[in-house]
Order: sequence, then structure tokens, then C-alpha cells
Amino acid sequence: MRLEVRCSDLTDNLEMMKTINIKGGLLDFSQPVVMGILNVTPDSFYAGSRKQSEQEIIARVGEILGQGGKIIDIGAQSTNPTSTLLSAREEIERLGFALNIINREFPDAILSVDTFYGDVARFCVEEHGVAIINDISGGEIDDTMFDVAARLNVPYILMHMRGTPQTMSGLTDYDNFIQDIFFYFSKKIAELHLRGVNDIIVDPGFGFSKTMEQNYELMATLRGFSVFELPLLVGISRKRMIYHLTGSTPDESLNGTTVLNTFALQNGADILRVHDVKEAVEAVTITNKLKEYDF
Repeated sequence: MRLEVRCSDLTDNLEMMKTINIKGGLLDFSQPVVMGILNVTPDSFYAGSRKQSEQEIIARVGEILGQGGKIIDIGAQSTNPTSTLLSAREEIERLGFALNIINREFPDAILSVDTFYGDVARFCVEEHGVAIINDISGGEIDDTMFDVAARLNVPYILMHMRGTPQTMSGLTDYDNFIQDIFFYFSKKIAELHLRGVNDIIVDPGFGFSKTMEQNYELMATLRGFSVFELPLLVGISRKRMIYHLTGSTPDESLNGTTVLNTFALQNGADILRVHDVKEAVEAVTITNKLKEYDF
């Protein structure tokens, strides 16, 4: 008797096994989840994401949760290449203000902090109960971050980037683009495991130290990330790779975002990090429905 195994069967089994520990419970990725972006900054590249007042913060968190978002990713440091790099102290001041409001109004919300500083991560987790660290630098900007993540014992989002947001656009030369990125993740995941970090989420880092062509090559090979057997986060919401290709602007890039989010879901994405939660949740719902007919 010959045993036949479909690629879709293997992918489904991998998805079923993916979970992370969140505050003593498990967040299951047998179905993809949506992470809503909350930027408490005055200079994020998409103006619609900037929320600084108490009323704006409450309204945005309520919107994310009400539209079906499972995780709220809060950031105080813009990754716009033209932005000024904040110190850890400045980040803590901005985040402390917002987190006090969120924990008061939405005590059960699952929060992720978008930071590359170990001290900021420690403050947010220990003082405000933040559940996930989202580090765009993969521990490169602050070399204490991996040890901090291990001590805090919370899930860690590992992203690929070279340099800093201010220098990354000049660091796009690779010996072998896809191979170099996969080697980066293999090395970093091994380092995290050695330190005792077990809940790792992989983020390919679309838009960071990559040209537009490289971003699309990376998206086209997204299914290959299943080799790591870890949850996969895709964050392409309203990014330059969309609006430069279509000749539009961030404000006009919702349709392109939805197209790429749908492609990502069909190719293994477990988390969509987005500005537009309702549309992303609908993409998840529709692609899940289609999977019911995947013969």
C-alpha cells in the first residue's frame, strides 16, 4: 500500500500544533489571528495610526477589540527612516501613559510592546502586564534583549532587519537574499533557545532593509518559513512595497494591503499585524472558509 500525503495536510498539521503561552494560558494559531497596531507617536508613517490623547487611545483599543483583533501591538518609537531615534526613557514615558489607560479600560486585553530596548520591555511586562515583546531588531540594537526576554518568560517576536530604521534603506545588499534571511532566523532561534526562550514568533521583516523587489521575492517564498515550525507574523499594512508599486500613498493602500494579507494567509501566516482590523479579520474568515474545500 502506498501512503499519499498532501502538502496541505502537512501545513494544516503544523498550524494545529502552533501555540504560545499568554499569561498562563495558550493562544492557539490553528486559525490565524489579527494584531491591531496602536502607535502612540506623532510621526509614524501612516498618519491614521497616530493616537496620543487618552480619548484617542481608548477609542483605538476599543475599535481593535470590537472588530475582532486578538492582540494590540503598542509602539512609541516610529520606524519611519526619517524619524528621530528615541531613548529608552522617552519610550517608557510615552508607553507608561498609554498602558495605564489601556489596563484601566481594557484589563483583559492581550498587549504586545513594539520596542528594541530591553529596559522598555522589562518596564512594560513587569509594571503593566504586557504579554508579548515585539523586537524589530532581533536583539541587534540592544544586546541585552534576548536575556531580558528569557528572564521575563514571555513570547518574543523575532524580526529580520539590518541596522536601524534610520540606516536600513542602505543595507539591502545580500550574498543570497533568501538564504541569508533563513540563516539569520536559524542562528537567532538557536540563540534564543539556548537562553531559555521557547515561545518565539517569526517575522520576516517586510519593508526593513529590503528593496521593493526583495519584499515581493520574500512574500513569494513565505511558505518556506514553515521549516521553523513556529508561528509566523506578517506585517505589510500600508507599507511602501504596496504604494510604490501601485503609485499611490499609504492612505490609498488598504486594497493592496488586503491582497497581500490574503496571499500571506494562504501561505502560512498565523498573525496579521495591521492598521485596518475589520478588513484583516474578514480576510481571515474568507480564507478559512476556502480551506474547508481544500481537497
